[in-house]
Amino acid sequence: MSGLLWLASYPKSGNTWVRAFLANLFANQPGPLEINELNRFAVSDQRVGEYETLTGRSYDEIDDDEVNRLRPQAQRMIAASRPGTVLCKTHSKIAVLKGSPTVEPTVTGGAVYVLRNPLDVAPSYADHFGIDLDTAIDYLGDPNNHIPRHDRLTFVYLGSWQEHAASWLDAPGLNCHFLRYEDLLADPRGGFGGLVRWLGLPPNPQRFERALRFCSFKELRRQEERSGFVERSPNAERFFRAGRAGGWRSLYSPAQRDRLIEGCREGMRRFGYLDEHDRPVEGALPLPPRQATSASAGTQA
Repeated sequence: MSGLLWLASYPKSGNTWVRAFLANLFANQPGPLEINELNRFAVSDQRVGEYETLTGRSYDEIDDDEVNRLRPQAQRMIAASRPGTVLCKTHSKIAVLKGSPTVEPTVTGGAVYVLRNPLDVAPSYADHFGIDLDTAIDYLGDPNNHIPRHDRLTFVYLGSWQEHAASWLDAPGLNCHFLRYEDLLADPRGGFGGLVRWLGLPPNPQRFERALRFCSFKELRRQEERSGFVERSPNAERFFRAGRAGGWRSLYSPAQRDRLIEGCREGMRRFGYLDEHDRPVEGALPLPPRQATSASAGTQA
């Protein structure tokens, strides 16, 4: 695989956990990699340096329309910035905005997509962006949802939760490995093991087990409490909150739960978050064999 290997997800869905596993696996250190060094192993498509290089201007002088127009060139620069495969974190939906792709296909080698139950995404999303739960519920169902530019990060087009997932998992010709957050929680060894096999990495049990330990929620939370985390939002007390599934049950009113399900119903049915009566389930239901096989084997989406 060459070019960009996208690590894609809706915000607050486990992207950083998977990045931490891969970074520790690649670093192969005797102790845990510092969380503030994750960018040594994975870049972000929100960084602005490429846009400043392309225009010769400060990012403050580049508007969002120009960022959108230049995004394919910026992603080609990111792909060329390192030899071989470049792991690139993104929260973008695959789409075409005003004639420009959000994900440039000519430098895309493949993708890992991390999905999480939207009932658990919404509270974390609210905490991260400093909004209330009702607003977060609205955003997850909004086809126009986006993250505005902030600090030195570009804007991101998200769309709704279920459209975002479908844009990656149904993209024609995209070699995409599918991970559910709940499956990683229930069986991290199996879930991350499947990812390592999909990447085609040679088996190394000791290295794999170290990476699993070093990316545990307990370890990530410990590091954040000790040293802080550069990716923590100023709106939130911490980046690593609870790290579990089903926490939403103590946070929602029945009306809020029903409203989120109404906005995400199709995707929640598809990905095993609702039972046959459209009731939320604990964790996630097993995926249909065809979909589960595709997800685990990394076949063409």
